[in-house]
Amino acid sequence: MCNVNIALLGFGTVGKGVFETLQTYKQRIERSIDADINVSTIVIQHPEKHRDYIPRTHITSDINAILENPDIDIVFEAIVGKEPAFTYTKQCIQKGKSVITANKEMFAHHGKTLKSLADEHHVALKYDATTAGGIPIIQTIQELLNMNSIQKVEAILNGTSNYILTSMRDKGISFDAALEEAQQLGYAEADPTNDIGGYDAFFKIMILSDLIYGDQPNWENVEIKGIADTSGHTAKKRGDKHEKIKQIATLYRSNKGIHAHVRPESIHNNHPLYSIEGVENAVHVQTDIIGGLTLTGPGAGAFPTASAMIEDLCIVMKEKRHHQLLQI
Repeated sequence: MCNVNIALLGFGTVGKGVFETLQTYKQRIERSIDADINVSTIVIQHPEKHRDYIPRTHITSDINAILENPDIDIVFEAIVGKEPAFTYTKQCIQKGKSVITANKEMFAHHGKTLKSLADEHHVALKYDATTAGGIPIIQTIQELLNMNSIQKVEAILNGTSNYILTSMRDKGISFDAALEEAQQLGYAEADPTNDIGGYDAFFKIMILSDLIYGDQPNWENVEIKGIADTSGHTAKKRGDKHEKIKQIATLYRSNKGIHAHVRPESIHNNHPLYSIEGVENAVHVQTDIIGGLTLTGPGAGAFPTASAMIEDLCIVMKEKRHHQLLQI
């Protein structure tokens, strides 16, 4: 078997999840990709905090430890925010390294540029982990829906908001109480603005838009409404009427262009997203041949996201072997 040297950009929740999954399931992964894997380098802002945790791995704050190392084949990018993630990802691609990213904000802004750059440098760029965590929606659309035209997408793409709305309805509690509960359980960040404000779901639906339609709507024309104004009374009342309030991200195309919005909506019990509760995510796509298709599962967290990234690793290696066979 060949050797595959891996680098991690970032070692927060997702980065640690990737590292631990690679170690726990090392033999299974190696059998699947027919290669020995080695996490050789981790680039992180404060390396001194983690050297005791991973004593045999080079941990540094210097991105050049990856860029100038020709032995590193694949980079897992798990930094939060647009920068330095975009700059680092771009530099890795330019150095001929394949990249697997989980960074939805960065990819929503710069995905088109990075895809073009990866094609130019003949490397893989995978991003299934950016959207809906462990749900393989990106690969499903890319590989399994080539003949189906996707007419509309409706999705629950933020587990924090879905958990809060579920608690408000089932327990009859206020938004503030449900948010505090979500934070205590680790489902919400200390600063939950992106989640409860709808921005997290917005970034993900923009990634899907670019994948499905090859473009995004004008961001200024996309309605983004969070859940903070939803009262516990309203959530409970809707539940009594066989309706539920869910934060729904919607995407579709008409003869006037691409349209999207993210907002709380009251959905009836015949809606495909009605039963999605707690921190679960779901994506419902309406197609012209098979009709409706709904994928559900854990949308966030260390191991669902790590799972998506490692599945992408397997795809990268299979594509690499296929390319090598074509050259024989």
